[in-house]
Amino acid sequence: MDLTGALLRATAARPHVLLVTTPGGTAVRLAVERHLRRLDVPSADTPADADVLLVAGPDCPSLEPAFDRLWQDMPEPRCRARVRGADAVSDVVDDCRAVLASATGRRETAGHVEAGCPSAESPMAEVGPDRDGLTLDRLHVPLGPLLSDWPAGLTLRLTLQGDVVEQARVEGVPAPAAAPSPPFWAEPWLRAEAGEQVTVGAAVRRRAAAHLDSLARLLSVAGWQAAATRARRLRDELLTGVDAAAVRPRVERFARRVGRSRVLYWLTRGIGELTEAEARRVAERAATGTAEAGFGPAVGQIRGDVPARYRAWLASTVHATSLLEDATPLGTEGVGPRGCVRDGLRPSAALVGVLPQLLRGAELAAARLIVASLDPDPDELATAAPRARAHG
Repeated sequence: MDLTGALLRATAARPHVLLVTTPGGTAVRLAVERHLRRLDVPSADTPADADVLLVAGPDCPSLEPAFDRLWQDMPEPRCRARVRGADAVSDVVDDCRAVLASATGRRETAGHVEAGCPSAESPMAEVGPDRDGLTLDRLHVPLGPLLSDWPAGLTLRLTLQGDVVEQARVEGVPAPAAAPSPPFWAEPWLRAEAGEQVTVGAAVRRRAAAHLDSLARLLSVAGWQAAATRARRLRDELLTGVDAAAVRPRVERFARRVGRSRVLYWLTRGIGELTEAEARRVAERAATGTAEAGFGPAVGQIRGDVPARYRAWLASTVHATSLLEDATPLGTEGVGPRGCVRDGLRPSAALVGVLPQLLRGAELAAARLIVASLDPDPDELATAAPRARAHG
């Protein structure tokens, strides 16, 4: 009995896939997620749990060392592949399963990464005064650029005292090697600005799907995996054109369930709070087009704490699904899911710009919830210009 071959075939039947995305790769990521769910293939959150490292999106040379570190941390048998277009997803996944099922799979993948690849960054320690004047250990910890349910390519440099963030610095998202495509989630508004005929129904369908995608990440970070999976299914129904009469009641039920969850509210309340005055200052500075301010999102989407922001997403999603059959032409205001994208503006730059302020004084465990509640779009960040580093 060929026990090794049997184990390899079992792994290949349902491999755990670690899906990482490059900036500009949202459309490919969505296609991969839909295909893997159709095959009932489980996802992996860490390299230690993964059989396949699947990179979705355009080439991004500055992220290659990070991909190599993930690859080094994966156990054998393993497979590494890249999918650059949505139409190639099925073939690439089939090839990965074939490699894992082959008796030579272990030998084929063992030498994939050349020697001398950089090791993962280690936290650096020092001492310094805290806010009360005491001298405590400081630890410098990077978050990103590749984490599950994280904006692709975004890196945060945190200075910790204990488990509290003393300072945060944001590094810009690296640009793809080739000129990036227009941001996927803002596409209907950009097309309308360019003079194309886009209906309100098509635009709000994309808006609702974008908010559900953001909610899925937030719910996953919060540990509510069942609701995150439901959000992704609803997102895909909207993107694939499921009839409004069928999808609307399902979205409304989902919004009621998540919006009324006491556990989720108690878990996230008071985290990452931004007052309305502070949110308006961000938007007002953005209106001037200054590089330091970034390009501001709608005030209602960023003010308040984490529950206020996810409830704003839920309300906007429900409202959007009530307009799915609206055939009137979309105006040229250019207000996409994250804010105004007219005249080359990229609202995700403002979302990133406010992160240092929100992270300062937060516990490390809350940092990812704060980022997920803002959910800056890597596609927008890759095309935003000029780019500025944000400090806090």
